[in-house]
Amino acid sequence: SSSSSLAPIINILQIQSKVITMTNTVEPDNGTFTVPVINEWRTPAGAWTYGSGMTIDEQLSLECLRIPHFYGAFYVYKYATGLSAAIALSQRVLDGGPQELTDYLNFLRAGSSLDPLDALRAAGVDMTTPQPVDAALKRFGELVDELDGLV
Repeated sequence: SSSSSLAPIINILQIQSKVITMTNTVEPDNGTFTVPVINEWRTPAGAWTYGSGMTIDEQLSLECLRIPHFYGAFYVYKYATGLSAAIALSQRVLDGGPQELTDYLNFLRAGSSLDPLDALRAAGVDMTTPQPVDAALKRFGELVDELDGLV
């Protein structure tokens, strides 16, 4: 079912929410963010990852550290934002003309000399608006439709 296929994503988001709350709240009873804490949060989710017979033993206790979603602040959101910016930049170049290409090349030349939001804005992509995310979702929909047509 679709709800069971979303279980891993939902669990990762729940864990990330707990991590953000724990690391951003300084209270004595808030706990300490440690590997055993992550594993305690993950253990109920083991069934969707490895099957219901899964036991996290000593050898597997650090496995959670290979998944930056669990401990990197807003990891999933940063990833999605980066993809949205990249899609908006590429679509602007592909759909545009010489000026859009020049804007993109200047964006690349800027390197780290500008704040990322300023560099993107100078290249014609304003990440403070919904447009880049909307463009990414539109492109994703087009790719899903294309795939659907192939199968």
